[in-house]
Amino acid sequence: MSQETPAARNVPALLAALHAEKRSCAVLVSGTPGGVIHVRDGMVTGMETPGAPGVEVLLLRSRRITEDDWTAARATGTDPARLALELVAQGLLGAAELEITGRAALFDAAFALALTTPDGWEMTEPRPLLDTGAAIPPDRLVTENTRRMRLLSNERGATARFARDRPEPAPAARDPRQTARLSPRHQAILTVADGRRTPRDIAFALGRGLFAVMLDLRDLLSLGLLQPPSPIPAGRPSTAPRTPAAPPTAAPRPSPTPLPRRKR
Repeated sequence: MSQETPAARNVPALLAALHAEKRSCAVLVSGTPGGVIHVRDGMVTGMETPGAPGVEVLLLRSRRITEDDWTAARATGTDPARLALELVAQGLLGAAELEITGRAALFDAAFALALTTPDGWEMTEPRPLLDTGAAIPPDRLVTENTRRMRLLSNERGATARFARDRPEPAPAARDPRQTARLSPRHQAILTVADGRRTPRDIAFALGRGLFAVMLDLRDLLSLGLLQPPSPIPAGRPSTAPRTPAAPPTAAPRPSPTPLPRRKR
């Protein structure tokens, strides 16, 4: 069921109004990437968006928790809040570690949503959420997003374009002398940055935050170990057939030779 939405010019202004009213709801953000913002008593407790890895991806892809342990914890019930309790009760995560992971995922999702302008938003009743214990005031999210944008670029549009790039290894990346001193996280990025993956794809593949991955990509670009993907030359003829090939026509069979007629 939709709720009455306070008048707001953008999502940060909406969250500020919800914080002032101490509202509890879910904000459905439409667009690319879009997502769901969870608000409890005016505090942002979580965000879910395909633009950045969530808590589950961060824990599983980083192998902090195994698939079997995660499945066993989920088997206790479908309530996401219960899942958080089980993760701690089974000793898979400490309560503080779970909250830190939840906060990291929340800030990263807010950053991903800030890279584009949403098509719109709608308020609904609160939705189930993996309760990590994170609760952030909206103005803190705005401050952190501004800081992250400035670290990557002074121009918001440039950061958004960078988030859509698909970097590929430069020739120097094949020289062991150039890569020997790289940190493990930089080396891991080099293994998956193949010219087809965006920073978001790399973040999901490695189980790392989008912003952290973009910082490391910037470092590798400045070192000359990564480069933007090679553009497709203009006017290059397509090698694929534009229309399906017609099935081969069977060769006509020769007409049978008539048998000689017997004379009486």
